[in-house]
Amino acid sequence: MLDQIRIVLVNTSHTGNMGSAARAMKTMGLTQLVLVDPQAQPDEEAVALAAGASDILARARIVPTLDEAIADCGLVIGTSARSRTLSWPMLDPREAGEKLVAEGMEHPVALVFGRERTGLTNDELQKCHFHVAIPANPEYSSLNLAMAVQTLSYEVRMRWLEVQNQEPEDERVEYPSAQQLEGFYQHLEQTLQKTGFIADDHPGHVMSKLRRLFNRARPEAVELNILRGILTSVQKSRVQD
Repeated sequence: MLDQIRIVLVNTSHTGNMGSAARAMKTMGLTQLVLVDPQAQPDEEAVALAAGASDILARARIVPTLDEAIADCGLVIGTSARSRTLSWPMLDPREAGEKLVAEGMEHPVALVFGRERTGLTNDELQKCHFHVAIPANPEYSSLNLAMAVQTLSYEVRMRWLEVQNQEPEDERVEYPSAQQLEGFYQHLEQTLQKTGFIADDHPGHVMSKLRRLFNRARPEAVELNILRGILTSVQKSRVQD
C-alpha cells in the first residue's frame, strides 16, 4: 500500500533537497518520488545527501507538469504554510496521514510539496482535494523541504502501522482520479459559458468557488458520472433550443 503513496516535489531548485527528501521518504518506507519541472536534474550532491536512498532518486519520475504527476491519483493533498485568499479544506499532518493511508489502499494518492521559497501557487493548490499545514512554532516556523517531507511521511507511517492489525472495511468508496476531475471542471466551465452563467473572458472567480465546493463535497466516481450526464443534457437542450 505504501507504494501507492506518491511524494511530488514541484519545481525544486536545489538538488540537495531532492536527495534529502528521498532519504526522508525511505526512512518511512515510501518509495514513489515524482519531480515536476525541477530546475536541475539530480546530481552528485543529491546522491550524497540521499545517504543510502539513492535508489529512490534513481527511480524518481520526472514530468513537466503537476497535472501529469497526479493524473491517476484519487486523492491529492497539497502542502501550504500560508493563508490564501480563497479558503480550502484543511488537514493537520495526522489527518493527512490517515487519509493517505485509507485511500492508498484503493488507488494512487499524492502528497505535493511546492518550491523552496514560495511553495505552491494558488492554481496548483486548487488541483488538490485538501491542504495540509504543519503547525510549527509561529515564532520560528521555518521548515526546509526535507523536514516537511520527513514530518508528513512520519505521519503516514504511523497511521500505516496502526491499520496493520485492523479488520478491513467491507465496502470501499471509489473516487475519480485527478484527471477525471479536471475533465469535469472543464465540462462544467464550458456548459456555464454556453448558458451565459459565467462570462467567456472572466470565468476564474466563479470556477474557483465551484472547485472549492466540489473538492469539499468529494463526489464519488459514480456521482461524478451523474454530474457529467447532467451537463451533457444541459448542452443538448441548448442546441435543440
